[in-house]
Amino acid sequence: MMPFKAPRICQCGNRVQANTICACQVRRKALADLYRPNARQRGYTRPWDKERAIYLLANPTCARCPAPATVVDHIMAHKGNQALFWNRANWQPLCGTHHNSWKQSQERQP
Repeated sequence: MMPFKAPRICQCGNRVQANTICACQVRRKALADLYRPNARQRGYTRPWDKERAIYLLANPTCARCPAPATVVDHIMAHKGNQALFWNRANWQPLCGTHHNSWKQSQERQP
């Protein structure tokens, strides 16, 4: 018999099967996405694409593991601050895994 993960209890109180997303989380994300500016509106324009490529050539390895870096991450969230957005001291190379898991969990913390 194969082992399986137990269901979990969502913040809303619903019981959710392992490796699935609760309906309340889907609704919450959809609502947040309605008000979130798109990537270009947040500053990720053609000049950013060029600088990102140059930075990744100079910093090809993830800052957290030996995997190839694919994302230029802002260490401190810039939240629209263009000086912080373009400050290279605020950039770090990350692999997709670390950007999409570790970094996102860091940003959710108060």
